[in-house]
Amino acid sequence: MVKFIEMDEKVKLITQMEANVAPVIVMNKFNVKLDEVDKFLKIWAADAAIMKRQPGFISTQLHRGIAGSCVFIHYAVWESTEHYKRAYNNPEFQSSAKEYPESTTASPHLFKKVAVSGICVE
Repeated sequence: MVKFIEMDEKVKLITQMEANVAPVIVMNKFNVKLDEVDKFLKIWAADAAIMKRQPGFISTQLHRGIAGSCVFIHYAVWESTEHYKRAYNNPEFQSSAKEYPESTTASPHLFKKVAVSGICVE
């Protein structure tokens, strides 16, 4: 089963899901032991397939650290926090957390784009 570790000790994911933000980006850092990477990828793909079927889902991507790293960064774009909250609480998605390898830790957190003049737009 995956072990959840808050990315921000002052603002928990459950609190973020109550905010009214649209669109919203979910970022999640995973750590997993090398010998469990294949199992992790299989379960993550199944989770992503569940989320992809949910209303409000826009896109997702998974990245792995290079040079033998077993750190993964996942991000997904949702139409709103409300859409993400409903998908996150979906019983099918919740039960899949039990399938992750024992060594898996996850740190999900919600974000919104920030405009920085001359660099990026909101």
